[in-house]
Amino acid sequence: MAAPDGVETEYPLARLTTVRAGGPADYFARPGSERELIELLAWAERESVPIGLVGSGSNLLVSDEGFRGLVLKLADELTRIARDGTRVICGGGARLPSAAAKAAGWGLGGLEFGVNIPGTVGGAVRMNANAYGGELGRVLGEVTVCTAAGADRRRPEELGFRYRGSNLGPREVVSEAVFALTESDPADVKGTMAEMRHRRKEAQPSGIKTFGSTFMNPDDPRAEGRSAGQLLDGAGCRGLEVGGARLSPKHANFVENTGAATTEDILAVMAEARRRVHERFGVLLEPEVQLLGDVDWPEEWALER
Repeated sequence: MAAPDGVETEYPLARLTTVRAGGPADYFARPGSERELIELLAWAERESVPIGLVGSGSNLLVSDEGFRGLVLKLADELTRIARDGTRVICGGGARLPSAAAKAAGWGLGGLEFGVNIPGTVGGAVRMNANAYGGELGRVLGEVTVCTAAGADRRRPEELGFRYRGSNLGPREVVSEAVFALTESDPADVKGTMAEMRHRRKEAQPSGIKTFGSTFMNPDDPRAEGRSAGQLLDGAGCRGLEVGGARLSPKHANFVENTGAATTEDILAVMAEARRRVHERFGVLLEPEVQLLGDVDWPEEWALER
């Protein structure tokens, strides 16, 4: 099967993830416009090739065997950040912290929470990413979604937002998002962002190979309102190690690659942590990290509620 021009084969995906683990993609491309993106999606549709997406790689775990399909990373036009009055227009591949910083410089408030979400705008929309009291849905005006059939605009209420999720399918790609913000004093917006950065730095590991939160906060009443990190702490998981993977000594809900961790190591430390929390509190934690490729969970993952 001949791939379109510009598509690479056997591309090493570990270099695109913040945790630096995982195998290669059969096909990889960096579409720089909606036209290129739609053409690639149409090719994959015709050839029945699975689609995978990589943004900043901060919430992604790739199978050690890689991904048997086409992985897309948005580039060029699809990473732009522009202002239109009180609206900020972002390509799906734009980094959300960069969008928040530019909005602050323009004296536009409402997107400050984005400084602490180390992912792309498209990934933030797909995962309904929120942090420190900020809600994506409150400032999102509309998005453009590309499929093999073309591009269409959708309102936030059409995206099926839920905790850490939306109704966007694997063959639907956010190429643009428009944020409706409010005029504010740039100094005030920048001050709020600085405080948010400080709070994140104090609470979470940085400067290491890790991805974002490993497990979602549970809604199980047995958790008694505790976050996933608090449950992991209570179950003695802080600093837990398996192979080259470790739950951070600073924040137990973050997995670190201490050297040459494989995805198998990471899955194993996650499974052991989940088992300990279940044994201690009766709560089953579910992964927040996104998986790419065929992942084999350890036997310990299969627990009864």
